[in-house]
Amino acid sequence: MAELRGKRILVTGPAGQIAFPLARELARHNEVWGIARFSQPGARERVEKAGIATAEVDLAAPDWRPLPEHFDYVLHLAVFQQAGLDFDRALAVNAEGTGLLMSRFRRAKAFVVVSTCGVYASPADPHHAIRETDPLGVTVQPYSPTYSVSKIAEEGVARFACREWELPTTIARMNVSYGPNGGLPAYQFDAILAGQPVPVQLGRASVCNPIDERDIDATLPGLLEVASVPARVLNWAGDDAVLVEDYCRYMAELASLPVHFEQSAEGAIHHFRLDNTERQRLLGPCRIPWRQGLRDMIAARHPELVLREG
Repeated sequence: MAELRGKRILVTGPAGQIAFPLARELARHNEVWGIARFSQPGARERVEKAGIATAEVDLAAPDWRPLPEHFDYVLHLAVFQQAGLDFDRALAVNAEGTGLLMSRFRRAKAFVVVSTCGVYASPADPHHAIRETDPLGVTVQPYSPTYSVSKIAEEGVARFACREWELPTTIARMNVSYGPNGGLPAYQFDAILAGQPVPVQLGRASVCNPIDERDIDATLPGLLEVASVPARVLNWAGDDAVLVEDYCRYMAELASLPVHFEQSAEGAIHHFRLDNTERQRLLGPCRIPWRQGLRDMIAARHPELVLREG
């Protein structure tokens, strides 16, 4: 974060899996504010303990009065991502909330709006590396049926707001993120520890590009630097494409545990392999190979385990 010092930065959803370590790192050398509803017990206290000023804000019906008038940068990571079919709430938070946020802080130097690779149409070949210009589509994920469609709507609102107020913006489509603060591989390892099967897609390879939180932190300044009008769209993913089964087997081997997989047509997450050519051209390569990253994650989250070498 050497490029970001002495700035006033707003982070939405600062208690989240990706946002918390990012905001905590930024707060070492910047004035960082975090806004959320803070509905989980202890979430606000944890964020404030990391040196981040907080305000309780519902993006669907925001009251901006507790916040400073101006921010240098805004990092929008808050998201409505819940089970059920409340599309109205999902659109109010993810799409309308993004527009309200960008309108209020239109004087910022740059915005990063974090989207998801789930906005892409599922390619016939799961090993196809998806570029930013590939077709979009609605993939229904088991954890949140409203997620993909509301994130596509969010991107549309962000693109409009970027042009309307000439607000430099990067829309970053996140793949599988992980680190000591959690992420899908962390939760899959928890299942392995508990002797539970890991769901994988039925009849389709589950290929993804896991990205370590340290690479997320390292590439964030670049995402702000390349923000543009019209909005720039970039895949935000690790450089290594890997099968979910392969990285789960690796995690299990580190802990000397068996791993079982359960093929599911509806209960497994739909994964995407992303093409990182444009991100690498603009921001450079990632630094953390997936094996190193997953080993470090397990060591941080489970210091009681004696891990094998590898």
